[in-house]
Amino acid sequence: MTNDQIKVLLVEDNPGDILLLQEFLRDVSSTQFELTPVESLGEAFSSLARQSFDVVLLDLSLPDSQGLETFVKIDRAFPILPIIVLTGLDDETIAIRAMQEGAQDYLVKGQVDGNLLGRAIRYAIERKQAQEELRQRERQLSAVFNSALNAIVIADDEGRYIDANPSACELFGVSREELLNARIADFAEPGYDFARAWQSFREQGQIAGEFRLRRRDGTVREVEFAATANFLPHRHLSILRDITESKTAALALKQQTETLQTIFDNIPVMLSFYDANGRIRMVNKALEKTLGWSSEELQQIDLIAECYPDPDYRASVIKSMQTADGSWRDFHTRNRAGEILETSWANVRLPNGFNVGIGQDITERKRAEQKIYEQAALLEITTNAILVRDRANRIIFWNKGAEQLYGWSAQEAIGKNATDLLYKEATSQIDLALQTVIEKGAWQGELHKVTKAGKEVIVESRWTLVRDEAGQPKSILTVDTDITEKKSLESQILRAQRLESLGTLASGIAHDLNNILTPILTTAQLLPLKLPDLDERSLQLLKLLEDSAKRGADLVKQILSFARGVEGKRAVVQVGHLLWEVVKIAKSTFPKSIEIEADIPTHELGTVLADATHLHQVFMNLIVNARDAMPDGGKLTITAKNVVIDENYAKKNLYAKAGRYLAIAIADTGVGMSPEVLDRIFEPFFTTKEVGKGTGLGLSTTLGIIKGYGGFITVRSQVGEGSEFRVYLPQIDDVQKLAEAESQLPRGRGELILVVDDEAAVQEIAQTSLEAHGYKVLIAGDGIEAIALYARHKDEIKAVLMDIMMPSMDGATAIRTLRKFDPHVKVIATSGLVSNEKIIKASGASIQAFLSKPYTLKDLLNVLHEVINR
Repeated sequence: MTNDQIKVLLVEDNPGDILLLQEFLRDVSSTQFELTPVESLGEAFSSLARQSFDVVLLDLSLPDSQGLETFVKIDRAFPILPIIVLTGLDDETIAIRAMQEGAQDYLVKGQVDGNLLGRAIRYAIERKQAQEELRQRERQLSAVFNSALNAIVIADDEGRYIDANPSACELFGVSREELLNARIADFAEPGYDFARAWQSFREQGQIAGEFRLRRRDGTVREVEFAATANFLPHRHLSILRDITESKTAALALKQQTETLQTIFDNIPVMLSFYDANGRIRMVNKALEKTLGWSSEELQQIDLIAECYPDPDYRASVIKSMQTADGSWRDFHTRNRAGEILETSWANVRLPNGFNVGIGQDITERKRAEQKIYEQAALLEITTNAILVRDRANRIIFWNKGAEQLYGWSAQEAIGKNATDLLYKEATSQIDLALQTVIEKGAWQGELHKVTKAGKEVIVESRWTLVRDEAGQPKSILTVDTDITEKKSLESQILRAQRLESLGTLASGIAHDLNNILTPILTTAQLLPLKLPDLDERSLQLLKLLEDSAKRGADLVKQILSFARGVEGKRAVVQVGHLLWEVVKIAKSTFPKSIEIEADIPTHELGTVLADATHLHQVFMNLIVNARDAMPDGGKLTITAKNVVIDENYAKKNLYAKAGRYLAIAIADTGVGMSPEVLDRIFEPFFTTKEVGKGTGLGLSTTLGIIKGYGGFITVRSQVGEGSEFRVYLPQIDDVQKLAEAESQLPRGRGELILVVDDEAAVQEIAQTSLEAHGYKVLIAGDGIEAIALYARHKDEIKAVLMDIMMPSMDGATAIRTLRKFDPHVKVIATSGLVSNEKIIKASGASIQAFLSKPYTLKDLLNVLHEVINR
């Protein structure tokens, strides 16, 4: 229908009726009609197939179709086309049936006019359009109803289901037929008051909520619903949705959220959520506690500015936050109290554009790391050897001190068995130490260990048991201190003390022997003069007596050499010449089985101040001993060189002092000496030679001579490998320095000195020396005479040089008596016995200085000058 023109298909086989109807439609002024007549049903189908029409006027009596069947055929073929039945039969029954089948109107020929026909056509079109729209909506609603994912059910007033969509059947777990025969109450939980609930629903008209639906198989589903009462008369609509999974998921999400919230609040690291601009959105309790601000306060402040006030430093922090790559970075963070904390942060970007900051307060860890670093540094710089062994005795830690002491690097030592590495062989002492440290937790003692080079060292070892967290033994910490040099020095001190004691004893014996031998020797020399008629046999006996007394005197002289050194005329000596002379003697007298090798650069060697004869005696003693140590031949090596001894080396040798020395080494490849023999070789009368082949005074005399010159001797020896004696003599710069030293001796200024000694020779040399150097001298032969002289010249005498061993009154008694005359008297005591200084002090005789006989002029003048000017 276009422009109010209605296209009408007239199906009529009576030409008169066709003309009449055409006239009727022309008379309708309000609407234009285009009428197309056909005479049979077949022609009608053909016309409808070729073109469209707005309405059909149909006669039920046609040549090819009769009655109501004519309408049904065309209506079934074109259901959306409105059809008006126009017939000559005024039959109400047929009219009703036609309307029931879908006809839009039923008109009887002869009872219509133009206006009635026009209205009927328009109404038919409108009704058909309305019906078609209604059918379309019904189809749409049906499609929605049947395809809806939510369950849709319709119940009657009794609560019985009268319609349901497939989703409802699926939800209830029954077929549509079973559901439509059921009531709502059939699916309620036991004990549910359905009647009351249904009555309330009918009164309220609408309701929504959740309930538990029990399916026919007994399973329960959580259901969300919305219901409307009387959406049609006596029809009640419900829409239901299965929320079992969503509720389960929601519950799981809730539990997960609560779990995450608990973790978030209680995790011992700082957590913060912040947006792309760095604004804090949420923080956990650890962050609040660490930094000191509450969550509410953090919403009001610029946390980054508060924690990092320095702009440049803050910029680096912000850059790290923006990077958000998950890597850890350390920062100095200020808390609310203004304290600077050491913190470590990692920032991670979330999919929603937010970032999470994960932080740790590492202040204590940093301090601990610093402490560990410092302790580790101390372990590395300490001179002690520190090592740790596991329970299998394998080394698991080895510090620099251990490397330096034992020679093994950490890489070489770690993993090795400690016993195999550090001991020549396992001993009972090691087993006992291990047992003690396991039982008591600690052990301490001295151990002999070996270095990588095979050298034996003595260590003070301290073992500590380390336990694990369960209290079980885990490892043993060992701290070793090298005491090899200390033990050597202790041995030297003990040896020196023993030699000093022996020297004191020897001096006393020598003093008495001299007193005994002197009259014997004198008598042996005087008797031939007093008795000229003695026979030859008697003279021989006297000669034998004299020779024996002289040999005894020589022995006494050697003993005194050991005890207090020797005195002789000191001069500048080129030791190289002496050594070559000794080499010459050795080559000419020693057996040919002994190879002699010498390295003596005479012109390069420094000079020493000594008596050449004494040094010659020292070297001869040493080479003779070397010869005797090689009865089957061997090699004798004599070397000399200049050396400088520093303070460190001097500490290792009891008699050494720092300075320049001449070192003379005499080495042999002989039988060697055991440690026990080596410890006693310098003792007087100690010898390993056969009876009659040695007095045991050679090395003791050698030591006395060298010590007298300010030197010292070292010895190295091993059984079966030979020995080496190394003599160290202090060098002098040159002869000029010696002369200068002599010229710089202190001089007196006329002071009066009382010299007290029972020896006339001592009196004479003391007087001559002192007067030559500006002093005046009084002489006394014993203590009594000294007291008398001091009483007369008390105000003049400036010092007293007092011998301790004198007849009539000894020196100690004389000194105490002088103190009664003058408490301020200045006394210098002298004696040939070293121990007399201790005796004087023990007896209470106060002295200002002590000179051991024989003393040099230099010693006398220096001590006297010091005492007078004190």
